[in-house]
Formats: sequence, C-alpha cells, structure tokens
Amino acid sequence: QVQLVESGGGSVQAGGSLRLSCAASGFRVSSACMGWFRQAPGKQREGVATITPDGSTNYRDSVKGRFTISKDNAKSTLYLKIDSLKPEDSAKYYCAAKYDLGTCRYYYGMDFWGKGTLVTISS
Repeated sequence: QVQLVESGGGSVQAGGSLRLSCAASGFRVSSACMGWFRQAPGKQREGVATITPDGSTNYRDSVKGRFTISKDNAKSTLYLKIDSLKPEDSAKYYCAAKYDLGTCRYYYGMDFWGKGTLVTISS
C-alpha cells in the first residue's frame, strides 16, 4: 500500500527557513517522479517543484531561487527546503508521486498524494 506522509510544517516568521519532509512507502522513490504542491485558503492547489528519479528538478517560476526539492532514495524521503519565507508561502503543502516519468516536469497526473502539512508564515 502506497503511503506519503508529510511533516515539518509549522508557524514561522517571515524571512526564516523551513524544511518539509515526505516519508514514502509502498513504492520506490528512486523510480518515481516526485513533487511538492501547495494550497492556500481559498485558492487552487498549485505545483511548486518536481524531481525525477535521476535528480533533475523543475520549479514554479515564482519559487525559483527560494525553494529546493531533494530526495534521499535510501531513506525513501522527499524534502522541500524553503528559504526567505514570505507570508504568501502560507499554505498546506502536499507531496505527490507518479510513475509517468515523461511528464515529470508537469504537475498533472500524480498517482499518489499525502495528506499535507500546514505552513503558516507571519510577517
């Protein structure tokens, strides 16, 4: 059974940093396209970053330079480091995975989702 469990969210002041984690089980992180998404209150969920099995990354334009996606295949864990946090980064962050590697730079078609971790940034 596939499971994705996010952690690391919380309340942080603007300007700080945060690292989110996503523990995966039931499939090989090393073989899947993994991604991070977020959904702010009253807004649609949006993709922020993806990473291929070989470590190639893709970012939403608005987060480039502040967000870093990475993974540890041995630990079956996906990470998202967020630097220079802004109030507009406040959202519930989700990790997701799909087997379709050919569309990994795109955010659609995710096969598996976690339940999310809440990030609140205060100014």
